[in-house]
Amino acid sequence: MTRKAEATALLVVAMLLVLWEGAVHLLRLPTYVLPPPSLIFSTFVRDFSLLLYHASLTLVEVALGLGMGAIVGVGVAVLAYYVRPIGRALIPFLVGSQVIPVFAVAPLFVLWFGFGIWPKVAVAALLVFFPVAVNFLDGLRSQGPELVEFFQALGTREARIFRMVRAPAALPFFFSGLRVGATLALVGATVGEWVGASRGLGYLMIQANARLRLDRVFAAVLALTLLGLGLFWTVSAGERLFSRRRR
Repeated sequence: MTRKAEATALLVVAMLLVLWEGAVHLLRLPTYVLPPPSLIFSTFVRDFSLLLYHASLTLVEVALGLGMGAIVGVGVAVLAYYVRPIGRALIPFLVGSQVIPVFAVAPLFVLWFGFGIWPKVAVAALLVFFPVAVNFLDGLRSQGPELVEFFQALGTREARIFRMVRAPAALPFFFSGLRVGATLALVGATVGEWVGASRGLGYLMIQANARLRLDRVFAAVLALTLLGLGLFWTVSAGERLFSRRRR
């Protein structure tokens, strides 16, 4: 994104916040209906230590879910690529895992894994592995046959061809899926905390909403937004690092 585009985006956000603030005061809306941005930001600063306490656990759940989902997604993609019948048989299960609402499976994970972090990790991993698997599989299929046939003519084993040709070609696709998965993992962990938890940003939102503290709910949403942006930029930085090593 260019500096001009960044400035335009910041200007649009600032205008929306000003309109939001003005509308709340003009219509005299109570804070338990819609708090103004000024109150949300002041609550975010005042409750920063509380938000950080809950965000630390949410971040752990997201990191574990992202890692597990990525590993499973890559494994499924490799299996689908090398064993075509299994790949075709797995497609309905891959799609089905994503069309089932998260709220339908989250209570089941709580029953199976308890009220610890693992139900949230499982929900996050479930949402992550599909974009990673689909994108990595597309990346494996993107490599033209010429270079592969050249290595095969030299008698190179398939494991070495995968490491030197197929995996590097699929790396940009993998990071594209991982960027999508990073944001979905945050959603999955939050939904899991809504269903059953004693800590986390999702749990904090539920508790604040029950007390009509919408300013704290919006402050938690702001914290989730910052976490999502941080995860997105971290994955992008990892992609740039691996791309340099790949070249």
